Amino acid sequence: MVTVVASAVLIAPGTALAADPPSSAIEVSDTSLNVGQEFTITQTVHNSASFTIVGAKAALFGKTGVSLPSMIELVGCTGATICFPLDIEFRAALGDLPSGATRTIVYTFKVLDTAPESVTLQHQLLGDEYSFELFEGATLTFAAAQVDADISVGLTGSASGGRINYTVTVKNNGPAPATGINVAAAYPSGLSYVGASGCTRVGTTRNLNCGVASLAGGASVTKTFSASAGLLTTGSFVATAQRTASSPTDPVAANDKASKSCSILLGLLVRC
Repeated sequence: MVTVVASAVLIAPGTALAADPPSSAIEVSDTSLNVGQEFTITQTVHNSASFTIVGAKAALFGKTGVSLPSMIELVGCTGATICFPLDIEFRAALGDLPSGATRTIVYTFKVLDTAPESVTLQHQLLGDEYSFELFEGATLTFAAAQVDADISVGLTGSASGGRINYTVTVKNNGPAPATGINVAAAYPSGLSYVGASGCTRVGTTRNLNCGVASLAGGASVTKTFSASAGLLTTGSFVATAQRTASSPTDPVAANDKASKSCSILLGLLVRC
């Protein structure tokens, strides 16, 4: 007689068998991002199937079918044969992935100025003829791009008898349109005010305000004012112009002001 003895493996209460890791998981280095900022997404994929996944690929998506490549630019990646944008997603090619194998990919991205307010990530492990569960990941939020308008100021002078005609050139170098521009100008001490076009004299002072309500990026406008020399006036005389207000922010202060020097001899001979 043959006796068969059956044995059983007992699992203590409170002890669970280790579960397979998810087929895809991601970690994001930063979720509150600014335009131009670089950040990383680490994606770990695991083949929990009982067979090799042919042509395995890690994939990153934007929820609701939005285009991730229109928001973030792929700078580089490690852990994959190649990483690349594909239509509305990013993929990392891994080759064949054996059963039970795990791979980790680290993508480096840069935020584009076309990024919306936010996007929720989705991620997945794919094969040529097989796909695993689609998971939802972190939500990325993007700060609005700061748009500046660089206003430059130029000042020239030309002689007309004993009078000097000054021209203020206000240019918006962009990129954004500008509003509420004001340039404060001043004709030289020792000269007399004649008149202005596009500028308003401040009381009876030598100062003028030259305002521009709005100016498109790349556009320019000119304003003029004049001052005259009295009899026997002699010397070098400097007029000035400087931006004092504009919106949005002007990022370049170096071109906000200008000056023009003219020489006068006996109130008759003027050279600028």
